[in-house]
Amino acid sequence: MIGFVACECIIYDAQSLKEKRAVLQRIMTRLKQKYNISVAEIDHQNVWQRTKLGMVAITSNRATTERELQRALALIDSFPELERTVTTFEWF
Repeated sequence: MIGFVACECIIYDAQSLKEKRAVLQRIMTRLKQKYNISVAEIDHQNVWQRTKLGMVAITSNRATTERELQRALALIDSFPELERTVTTFEWF
């Protein structure tokens, strides 16, 4: 089962693209190290305080895939630098 999550986030304290990318790099590195997922910034690359992350997990069943993606979302929520807003799931 392939699960895809797109989540929009707001980074309130970012005053430049450099600050935004520093926050995103730290979060994406931690996600890749801790969970069996792929993650990338998929929208709003040139906006200071907004981003959209895409995450994909592939496992043998939907429950395992969903659990892995929910854990990744919980990790994103644990970072005080950003707020997750709109989140959508897709299954293939």
